[in-house]
Amino acid sequence: MTIVFTLEIHYEQDVVQARQRTRDIAEQLGFDAQDQARLATAVSEIARNAFQYAKGGTVEFCVVGEPQTFLIRIQDRGEGIPHLAEVLAGRYTSDTGMGLGIMGSRKLMDLFEIESLPPEGTTVVMSKKLSKRTPSFTDSQLQQIRERVMERSPQNPYQEIQRQNQELLRAMAELRKREEELIQLNRELEDTNRGVVALYAELDEKADSLQKANELKTRFLSNMSHEFRTPLNSILSLSRMLLARMDGDLTAEQEKQVTFIQKGASGLSELVNDLLDLAKVEAGKIEVRPSSFEVSDLFATLRGMLRPLLVQGSSVALIVEEPDGIGQIYSDEGKVAQILRNFVSNALKFTEQGEVRVSAVQRGHTVTFSVSDTGIGIATADVERVFEDFVQIESSLQKQVKGTGLGLPLSRKLTELLGGSISVTSKLGQGSTFTASIPIAYPHATDFPSRLQPIASLEPTGLPILAIEDHPETLFIYEKHLQESTYQLIATRTLAQARLVLQQVQPAAIMLDIMLEGQNGWTFLREIKGDETTCNIPVLVITIIDNEKQALALGANGFLIKPVDRLQLLNKLNTLINQNKPQKILLIDDDPAYRYLVKQLLINTQLSILEAMNGWEGLNLAQREQPTAIVLDLEMPELSGFDVLNQLKSNSVTESIPVIIYSSAQLDAEMQSQLAKKSIAILSKETGSQTAAMSDDKPLRVYAQLQDALIKAGLVLDACGQSHV
Repeated sequence: MTIVFTLEIHYEQDVVQARQRTRDIAEQLGFDAQDQARLATAVSEIARNAFQYAKGGTVEFCVVGEPQTFLIRIQDRGEGIPHLAEVLAGRYTSDTGMGLGIMGSRKLMDLFEIESLPPEGTTVVMSKKLSKRTPSFTDSQLQQIRERVMERSPQNPYQEIQRQNQELLRAMAELRKREEELIQLNRELEDTNRGVVALYAELDEKADSLQKANELKTRFLSNMSHEFRTPLNSILSLSRMLLARMDGDLTAEQEKQVTFIQKGASGLSELVNDLLDLAKVEAGKIEVRPSSFEVSDLFATLRGMLRPLLVQGSSVALIVEEPDGIGQIYSDEGKVAQILRNFVSNALKFTEQGEVRVSAVQRGHTVTFSVSDTGIGIATADVERVFEDFVQIESSLQKQVKGTGLGLPLSRKLTELLGGSISVTSKLGQGSTFTASIPIAYPHATDFPSRLQPIASLEPTGLPILAIEDHPETLFIYEKHLQESTYQLIATRTLAQARLVLQQVQPAAIMLDIMLEGQNGWTFLREIKGDETTCNIPVLVITIIDNEKQALALGANGFLIKPVDRLQLLNKLNTLINQNKPQKILLIDDDPAYRYLVKQLLINTQLSILEAMNGWEGLNLAQREQPTAIVLDLEMPELSGFDVLNQLKSNSVTESIPVIIYSSAQLDAEMQSQLAKKSIAILSKETGSQTAAMSDDKPLRVYAQLQDALIKAGLVLDACGQSHV
């Protein structure tokens, strides 16, 4: 920061001089006449307040930052501004007009910050960025500007008033000119609007006709589908009865004829079902029933469901890959399964040999399901046509397989209904890959299944985090991020709900989305930081727009841009909540080699590491030292890790300390489940000697697991994995 000029305000003419000096410096810094007037007006208003209410002050003109900014700081030692929050919100009125100058000055500047601490005085910092066309000023150039400004003698106040009047006259002339231009533009718009209104009327008439035709088509398809279903079901049932010989034996010729009837009825039934689904989607009557499900469970169901599609003796292998690292999805499981069935059925029809592979991968907040085959492929010109209703591409296999041409169009409509999209890549003779990208949380859900606790029944060991977010899918993601950590989520979708929560609970931190529909998050942030009962609660602003400076200036303690990943969010919360708190880890393990291994993994951190060689010593240290987290072995003599864990959780002094199980004990599913309820994470010790454990890339894997567990336990780790106190 380079100080260009400093001015003391003792007399009323000093306010006029502050205005003059502002204009002179702004002119030297390359601001145009309009910005010079804005800067001079804003400074004179705040300087006048300092003289009028504090009997004087100091005006400091600086050039800061890169790109450079003209910054003015005005300080006084008065009694401060009462009701500052009301003034900044535009709700305060007084006989003197106090607050109008502040509000007007704030509108004229790029940045405006004010701090008033009765009876210490008031500091106002305001700035405006230099033009991008203006080259950066060096220190020597700024010194020259300072000397030129000092050489200029202040103008007579009457001359300044005359100049101010001239500026007002120019501004009024400019406004009058713009008003005339607006009047002319309004006339032109009125003429244009008449034509647009006529065009809209014609378009509305045609749109109504198309809508009626579409409704008639949809109603016809729906009614006909229902009408066809009853006789088709009867035909299928009767043909199954005949083929089962329930009414006597059939000749070979009769069996062949009935089989043809059954296949024809099955094809018609498939067509009718697809038509009915399409009609429902187009009419907006199909219902999405979202629920939480695991992709691994969906694939397990698909394996059994799709196996009958393989022709016996076929040279095509159907491979369903085990999904890795994909959490729960909140969507319509039945419709996702229907999309994949259509993909797989289509792939099997047009693959003579090789494989059809089903897989899934999570990217951010989306899961992409893929079905790849080694079939005949699709020509580039036909790729988009396969998604048109009833279109079937001519090929050598098309005559051998029967289809409706509705499977892929229906899959696209169902995917879009779930908030996703479909894509395809294909090469003739090499195969095709169809992908459906679906959000992990159905975007139009009004209610999410959640383990979020009612306020009255919050877990005593979990720190409450208040989230204020109007998008339910984002709240769902936050819940998954905080799952199994030392925190528990209180989800609210409006500021009114958040205020009710704050009346009942003092959260450890607040996660606030500023961009709330129909609500002012900035006002809420000022309200939180201006209330003595909530001002000490850390506020983490999480939004889609990079307005970090504004958030921090209004009192936010942290800032993140959406989307945020789990470790990033947990680490930020840990930093805000545990700031300036000592961080200690207690290792309870009778094996000195493993205690040494953990210490070596954390050697570059600033954590205080306590050691206990048995369970009794560990319990005493935990109660006396109150560590941030405990790393516990299960297999120890005298007092086992199981008993230590039970005693820790039954003691009110230690029950809230997060515990990380780090053991080589073989645990069955039931024991895993029991331990998971009392611990943050369960890690497996590396087998072999210390030397073997420290070889190759094992330390990296072990440390990655330990780092993840420590962050979930509330410890602060930076991007490099190092801990902060």
